[in-house]
Amino acid sequence: MKQIILTGDRPTGRLHVGHYVGSLKERVRLQNSGKFDEIYIMIADAQALTDNADNPEKVRQNVLQVALDYLPWASTRQAHIFIQSMVPELTELSFYYMNLVTVSRLQRNPTVKAEIQQKNFESSIPVGFFTYPISQAADITAFKALPSPQARTSAP
Repeated sequence: MKQIILTGDRPTGRLHVGHYVGSLKERVRLQNSGKFDEIYIMIADAQALTDNADNPEKVRQNVLQVALDYLPWASTRQAHIFIQSMVPELTELSFYYMNLVTVSRLQRNPTVKAEIQQKNFESSIPVGFFTYPISQAADITAFKALPSPQARTSAP
């Protein structure tokens, strides 16, 4: 069975030292380990809109910048960089998964609860933001990937 990793970032600004410490360094280690057949690096623009819907231009402008920032870190034949919104099957799969997850389950998700509080959404939670763990699960299963450590904490 192929060993596949899916990882990525939301294009809300340039990558910075926090990205290096938090994920880029680990991605390079995984790429160089030889243990994985494929590595998919997603620019999660659709996911970034879940809490940036009031400023979609910010997301759009940063897609290319994040792609350029990724180039030095995606150095092997196994690494594939892609833009989430350019793969319509991910949206379709998310839609079907939404029928399998209850609102109460999403409300119990510790990551969702913490981020709702952090962003002061209170009762005005955008539906896309509320359901982003479902989107993450769709992304992971679509690629038959081992989730990155960041995604493991958020998936429903």
